[in-house]
Amino acid sequence: MRRLLQDEDIHETVSRVSRANHPPGSSEGTALASDVLRRFTRLQMDHTWTESLYATLQFPHRSQRSSLWLLDSAGLISEQIPLNPSDFCPYSATGSTTVRHKDRVSLVGIAGSGGGGALIYPDPADLPQDPRRLGLNTHPRRFPPIHATIATKLLSQLAGPSCPPSWRGRLPYVRCVVGPEFSAGRRVKMAVHNVLTPVLLNNIFSSLTGRVEPDQYIILGAQRDSLGPGAVTSGVGTALLLELARTFSAMVKNGFSPRRSLLFVSWDAGDFGNVGATEWLEGYLSMLHLKAIAYFSLDQAVMGDDVLSAYTSPLLIDLLDAAIRQVNNIFTGVSWFLIGSSLPSMKPLYLNSGAYSFTAFAGVPAVELRFTEVTRAYPFVNTPLDSASRLQEVLGGHLGVTGRSLAELVGEMVLRLAHDHILPLRITSYAQTVLQLSAQLNKHSAELQSRGLSPQWVFSARGDYSRAADTLQRAIDYSDLHDPATAHFYNTRIMRVEYYFLSQYVSVVETPFRHVIHGRGDHTLSALSEHLALLTSDPGRFDEKRFRRQLAFFTWTLQGAANALTGDVWSIHNTHTY
Repeated sequence: MRRLLQDEDIHETVSRVSRANHPPGSSEGTALASDVLRRFTRLQMDHTWTESLYATLQFPHRSQRSSLWLLDSAGLISEQIPLNPSDFCPYSATGSTTVRHKDRVSLVGIAGSGGGGALIYPDPADLPQDPRRLGLNTHPRRFPPIHATIATKLLSQLAGPSCPPSWRGRLPYVRCVVGPEFSAGRRVKMAVHNVLTPVLLNNIFSSLTGRVEPDQYIILGAQRDSLGPGAVTSGVGTALLLELARTFSAMVKNGFSPRRSLLFVSWDAGDFGNVGATEWLEGYLSMLHLKAIAYFSLDQAVMGDDVLSAYTSPLLIDLLDAAIRQVNNIFTGVSWFLIGSSLPSMKPLYLNSGAYSFTAFAGVPAVELRFTEVTRAYPFVNTPLDSASRLQEVLGGHLGVTGRSLAELVGEMVLRLAHDHILPLRITSYAQTVLQLSAQLNKHSAELQSRGLSPQWVFSARGDYSRAADTLQRAIDYSDLHDPATAHFYNTRIMRVEYYFLSQYVSVVETPFRHVIHGRGDHTLSALSEHLALLTSDPGRFDEKRFRRQLAFFTWTLQGAANALTGDVWSIHNTHTY
């Protein structure tokens, strides 16, 4: 694999993909999809196909442009503020609003939100700036509809008390005040003209069939579209996807025989919230936990060459550790910034990650690896400046080498999953995660008991899960793993562990991210912990009825995972045995 991976192909593909903007449904996007399909077909994989679907995406109106005006005290337009027509916030409400006494327009940073309307701007304190220029970056990321220079103009006219220190950014010549009024009775009027449009999306698939367990597969995927040039957004991931597909295809032709299947996927509409991947997950949700072993997101994998970060399910931590040890110094000059002896910076899966939906929505272990700079973030993501030449400049000419290094690490992990008799997933990892909640519950045990809330149920469920995972691991350790039936029996149970943590007690429609550890909603471990913390910070806001429901949902899911991991109903630990 190391011998077959090539630097030049990676660099060339990034350059080709990022030559022009290629949003979903555009002629450039369609041409790129055809090119990726051709390259998969030339590799003579076992199967190559396209799945097409329609999705409703939002774009700026072709004739009506979003506008921003300053009004005088009489409500007349005193100035129209120019906006870049290509800057828009997908899925924002269409209409107009003016600052009134009860209907404010909020001027907010990247993470903010407003009432009647919101003008989002990139503050130098929040977003990295172009390191080669002084002052403001006049190219905002995709979603801010106004430049930082316009935000400076508006904020400098606000009146009111001073901002709290945590609100203050780094806009020049601006004294931070909370408003809400403009000086001299001025007001702001804004109009947003976005339209929802049905767009034909194309997800492109190519696979190598496993020779022993072909119905189990490892998935590698990358976003292909971009509203801008997208060297990092779509170029890097597409390049790594194609290079790994070419490498594994060549290995199979040279005699490599994977036990399990490999599936390579180029996703459409990633810039709109990973729409292409999520639509596919929704279509196969009922069977993915029976088939998919793990998902590797290659999106934005190279944004520097100093620090390696891993956004991952805990089930894949041991696999990642072993792969790093095997590869060992895969790129001269990489500072691992290790936690422990050899792990990179480990981070939880995040909502906008290409890997997130696979775990939080579908219950498939997923990971997204990323090289970044040690001192600053890559400043051009989702801007018109995200070109191959600028990425190459940031990397000091090492784009191909760094991409190959990342591909080698992913490839090593895929090799182990595709080749080992027993899947190398750490099934005991979630017992340690729940242990942290147990400690928090134990700290508040007396007060919970006084409110008629017993944490003992969670302690019992965690103990059952821990014992079930340890028992299964010992059984695997002492079994003849070269026996195909035995290996298949254990692998089937191992690959369903992530799925067991999808809560069966919430609606997949209303709460799609059902995972109790990585998901979003009142049923999750994080929501339970935050609510529990109110006992110390704000006891008056603690809601016993809500907490009892949260505790029940989490405990039922954990106990169900323990029971499923145990296997046979007569093997489940019971207090009384007859």
